[in-house]
Amino acid sequence: MSTSEMAYLQMLRHVLENGVRKDDRTGTGTISVFGYQMRFPLNEGFPLLTTKRVPFKLVASELLWFMKGDTNIRYLLQNNNNIWNEWAFKRFVESEDYKGPDMTNFGLRSQTDSAFADEYERQMSQFKERILSDEGFAAQYGELGDVYGKQWRAWKTTQGDTIDQLKDVIDTIKRNPDSRRLIVSAWNPEDVPSMALPPCHTLFQFYVSEGKLSCQLYQRSADIFLGVPFNIASYALLTHLIAHECGLEVGDFVHAFGDAHIYSNHLEQIEIQLSREPRPLPTLTLNPDKRSAFEFELSDLAIANYDPHPAIKAPVAV
Repeated sequence: MSTSEMAYLQMLRHVLENGVRKDDRTGTGTISVFGYQMRFPLNEGFPLLTTKRVPFKLVASELLWFMKGDTNIRYLLQNNNNIWNEWAFKRFVESEDYKGPDMTNFGLRSQTDSAFADEYERQMSQFKERILSDEGFAAQYGELGDVYGKQWRAWKTTQGDTIDQLKDVIDTIKRNPDSRRLIVSAWNPEDVPSMALPPCHTLFQFYVSEGKLSCQLYQRSADIFLGVPFNIASYALLTHLIAHECGLEVGDFVHAFGDAHIYSNHLEQIEIQLSREPRPLPTLTLNPDKRSAFEFELSDLAIANYDPHPAIKAPVAV
């Protein structure tokens, strides 16, 4: 059994056994701990969990979206990625342009009212179709504000300029790999009010030693069952892409948390996951013809020997 998979399962058990009950913004309720850290040696294999299927293409398309500096869900929908839809849709249904039925508290109501859930899905389907077919509508309602991609690639300065944090860090790794300033921050206090969802993974730092690139992420808020498996795979992939461009091997991915929580409506799903035996990790292959981390498309990334247990569905708290 890989230490990577064990680290995640141990975190689930730790929070279940030691967490405290807390209310939250979504009204769902959580079991939470403050402060936790996991380490994933990337030479063991790519840390895509095997105790439930984690869709690599969704992880990869979201990361590439961040790296492009994009903040509109249209690119994601074009790649059949629906993981940010709820936040864009929420903005739309709360606007004066929305003329459909009341969708107040749609995230929670859809879990207990089947008729409401059906109507929600119908309204969401229409919303997605308009995003894909109507550029003007997409520009207004597919936009999530100054979220990750904007902060990574075009951080606004007080002088009115922008800073490409990610490109600057890559350039610094090449010039000065021993730098202790290899940091990218997504938490921009001035822009937080304009974001559909303030950054949960707020800051990451790279570290080069013995020809290997490691990455540490600080995550202020973590949905352990649904979100964290994506975050692990996403930052592992980012580390691979940047190591590839910089001519380095991969080291560790270190995942540090602030508020790490399990939603109260995910407990049955977690029980299922903890009952499963982990399997060998898959391997990641990158197109060797692509040199820049920013050149990669989905077709340049491949996962091999991935044999996970089936996916486990759970509601998203919005």
